[in-house]
Amino acid sequence: QRSAAAPRAGPRGARAAMRAATAAVRVAHRPRQAQRWGRRSKAAWGFSGGVSVEGLGIQAASDKLYESMDALNHRLRGPLDRRGERKSYPALPFVLLLGNHSSGKSSFINYVLGRRVQTAGVAPTDDGFTFVMPGDEDVDRDGAVLVSDPALGFDGLRHFGPTLVHHTRLKIRSDTAIKDFMLVDSPGMIDSPVSREGPKSGPNMDRGYEFESVVQWLAVRADIILLMFDPSKPGTTGETLSILTNALQGMDHKLYIILNKADQFTRIHDFARAYGSLCWNLSKVIPRKDLPRIYTMCLPAGFRNREEGAELQPLGAGLSDLETTREDVVAEVLNAPKRRVDNLITRLGDSAMLLHMHATVVEELRRDYSAAVWRWRLGQAAVLGAWTAAAVAAAYLDVGVQAVAAAAASGATVSGLAAVASVRSLDEHARALASEAGPSSAFRRLYARQLAERDESTAAAWRRVQENLKVSFTAQDLASMAAVGGGELEELEAVVQEHVPRLRRMAAGDGRAAALPGAHAP
Repeated sequence: QRSAAAPRAGPRGARAAMRAATAAVRVAHRPRQAQRWGRRSKAAWGFSGGVSVEGLGIQAASDKLYESMDALNHRLRGPLDRRGERKSYPALPFVLLLGNHSSGKSSFINYVLGRRVQTAGVAPTDDGFTFVMPGDEDVDRDGAVLVSDPALGFDGLRHFGPTLVHHTRLKIRSDTAIKDFMLVDSPGMIDSPVSREGPKSGPNMDRGYEFESVVQWLAVRADIILLMFDPSKPGTTGETLSILTNALQGMDHKLYIILNKADQFTRIHDFARAYGSLCWNLSKVIPRKDLPRIYTMCLPAGFRNREEGAELQPLGAGLSDLETTREDVVAEVLNAPKRRVDNLITRLGDSAMLLHMHATVVEELRRDYSAAVWRWRLGQAAVLGAWTAAAVAAAYLDVGVQAVAAAAASGATVSGLAAVASVRSLDEHARALASEAGPSSAFRRLYARQLAERDESTAAAWRRVQENLKVSFTAQDLASMAAVGGGELEELEAVVQEHVPRLRRMAAGDGRAAALPGAHAP
């Protein structure tokens, strides 16, 4: 819940909001307070379920800290989402399923639910996103219902346009094996004839909306992401690889890559060829020497026969390994509510770190520009003073009225020309600072030690901050931007160094959370 008084703009207001949020975290470990902060009306949601009291308390404390960073992020045109979707997670934890068409997403959803909800088949069976939630009765609603209710937490999808809303469905189902999280099915990824014509400038609108941006929006908020591949098409579609490269970047901690339907092979060398092909395709887009684990699995033969009408000839004794892997994946899916809290805390720390780096670099650029402005002012004052002194000396030496007037006029002309040249030079300096080279140079100066130590986390964070600066930071901002206070940077550091560890201890049920630095006694 928001405080009664909104934080004031400017450094003092941001610091006051940050201190208020800090106090919220310090008392969030109290069960009653945590429950009061996290209370939401399940009746307003229209479905059953929820997360633990501890999780709700942590979510509320996290929301308070996000609110405290909003003023600074807005003032500096920071890298955090300014649409407001950050302030609330979806009402329930959820698992996002992605993959090529016929990779088994719908069948897996039916298997986890314990009943048939999604239509499965070899050909593409779904052209939109389907949100499956637990409830007291079976209800189907269109996308407008999903995005129009802020309590559900998906109202941010409206920004992607009406075509997406029209291709979104909400399914509430009773008598399912899940009660406290939801599953999100996505349209199968394929290469359309348009995308094969080569790269295009601007967003890809083949589906009528920015599919890659929608996937990224959902992936950021998802607690678990399953990326499924069909052995007959192991990562060969450009759309799949593009999603993995762009939309899922930095989400390795909750991403599971699955080679599904592995029981359809009748010969081991066919399986080896498909597995090797998937590894080869992934190596093109994953910039690491070691590939992540690929979960090779299959659904029970009888279940898939009923779902897709396929007669399968499993790989004999190897089937037990596939079944074990399948149950490992199902266990991770069922663990989504617990992962919600971990993801909340991870995202909070990541946001504070990015905003701290953005503020540090922007403040360095502002100081550089401010120093240039003072140099310009001093230069103008020196030129004007010199000519004024010359005019006074001429008058004192009684060189004549006409000579004094000529000296004054000449001084004014030279001062004006110098001022015009200085203003142009100042504008050029501001444009240089706001160009791509300006922030990069400031970053290298400020983080020289981390770069010398080959700190990859710092480099990775800068790549994300730099992308935001390219589109949001201009030369005009340097003249109008207020200074970043040292206290604001210290508060951001405190979020990463103190509050995030405290929240992790709270999530683990560790009573020592209250004993961390800065914690107040209850």
